[in-house]
Amino acid sequence: MKLGMAVVAWARRIKRDGVTLWFAGKHPQTPWYAKALGLFVVAYALSPVDLVPDFIPVLGYVDDVLLLPALIWLTVRLLPPEVVVQCRAQADEWMRAHGAKPRSRLGAALIVVLWLLIGMALWRWLGPYP
Repeated sequence: MKLGMAVVAWARRIKRDGVTLWFAGKHPQTPWYAKALGLFVVAYALSPVDLVPDFIPVLGYVDDVLLLPALIWLTVRLLPPEVVVQCRAQADEWMRAHGAKPRSRLGAALIVVLWLLIGMALWRWLGPYP
């Protein structure tokens, strides 16, 4: 049972750090490169659209289980320590008050635009040539 409790604790930390990135994106001491990566990660994490749809067996959950936690970890590592402490405190408070992660229509729109751009690029690359 210890392994199950460790996995649950890990998942809660990942969820909290996702919300932490939300607050870090607004923090004035966050470097631009961390904000850029954080914006992408938060938009993707909070959007209802996945890059790899969950209905695809095995691959559908790879982004949820591996890619997203790795990107969150990397972005948190790019933040200054004092920003991490402040933003984690804000995230803990927000999660206590609301009980769920925030939703982002902008994040959903960014993912849809990304899918459209990838589709257009594939169409041009693989499509019929005149």
